[in-house]
Amino acid sequence: MEAPHSSPAAEPAAGAPHDTVTVTLAVESPEQMQALGRRISGVLRPGDLVMLTGELGAGKTTLTRGLGEGLGVRGAVTSPTFVIARVHPPLGEGPALVHVDAYRLGGGLDEMEDLDLDVSLPDSVVVVEWGDGKVEELSDDRLQVLIDRAVGDTDDERRAVTLVGFGARWAALRTESWAPWDTAGLR
Repeated sequence: MEAPHSSPAAEPAAGAPHDTVTVTLAVESPEQMQALGRRISGVLRPGDLVMLTGELGAGKTTLTRGLGEGLGVRGAVTSPTFVIARVHPPLGEGPALVHVDAYRLGGGLDEMEDLDLDVSLPDSVVVVEWGDGKVEELSDDRLQVLIDRAVGDTDDERRAVTLVGFGARWAALRTESWAPWDTAGLR
C-alpha cells in the first residue's frame, strides 16, 4: 500500500494571478532531486527568485545543491538554517546563489529586509526555503517549487515536485523539455 503524501501547498495560492504556469514532475530519489536542481539552473538568470516549499526532509536543500552545481558557484551548498542566509559566489561568469532558510523567521518581508535580499536579487539567483508569506513581495515574477513527499513511517524517497511560475518571466516554463525523468536523462 502506498503511503499518503503530504501536500504543503499543492495548488498556487488562492487569488493567484492568472499568469501562472504549472508543471508537475515525479522524482524518485535524492540523486534525481539534485539532478532536477541542475536542470532548473539551466533556465535561471540573475534576478530570479525561487521559493521552495515542502516539509522537513522533503528535499529542498538537495534541490538547492543541484542548483548550485548547475550555476557553478563556490562552496558546498548546505542548509543555512542557523545562519539564515549564505551567499555562494560564482566560479565563472554566472550569477551568485543566495540561499536563504526562512524557517526560523516568523514575520513577513519586514524580518527579511535585514537580509537585504532586494539588494542581492538583481545580480543573483535568490533561493528561499520556507519563504511562503515572507518573500513574495520581492518579485512579481518568481518560481515556486512545491515538494510533496510520503508522510508517516516510510522510507519512500519518491517526491511529486510542482513548479509554479508566476509572472511573464515564467510563461515558457511549460514548453521546456522536462522529461525523461530518469537519472541518466537528467545529467
